Amino acid sequence: MSWIQKKIPLQARSRGVYLITEEVEHALPELRDFKVGVLHLFIQHTSAALSLNENWDSDVRADMNDALNALVPDDHEGRFRHTGAGEGPDDMAGHIKSTLVGASLSIPITNGRLATGTWQGIYLLEFRDYRHQRNIVATINGEKK
Repeated sequence: MSWIQKKIPLQARSRGVYLITEEVEHALPELRDFKVGVLHLFIQHTSAALSLNENWDSDVRADMNDALNALVPDDHEGRFRHTGAGEGPDDMAGHIKSTLVGASLSIPITNGRLATGTWQGIYLLEFRDYRHQRNIVATINGEKK
């Protein structure tokens, strides 16, 4: 069994849902070396998340963003006790959305490729209005070819 771990810096993005599959694969050329294994992705932030979902229709990403914003709206009325030391009304809402969606993914590797479904892609969900630099820790474990 072999292990590889890398930090992947993502380009700074503002609030939204982004398909980052190609960005992750480009940062991990080592995937091609594995016959079988698992890629574990972990985002090192509390107001962003990772998910697997529809990779073809961009309306799905827009709808996902709209639904999460409706489910947990920004706090303009002082509903939340945590105010983020002046970080803005999107701060605590971002923490809640991050908890609901999750900070990590595990994706099988088969013959050097991610074994996702036909329509699955890796999403970065950014819950803050202003652009933030995000990092993902990628860990590959498996049997090399």
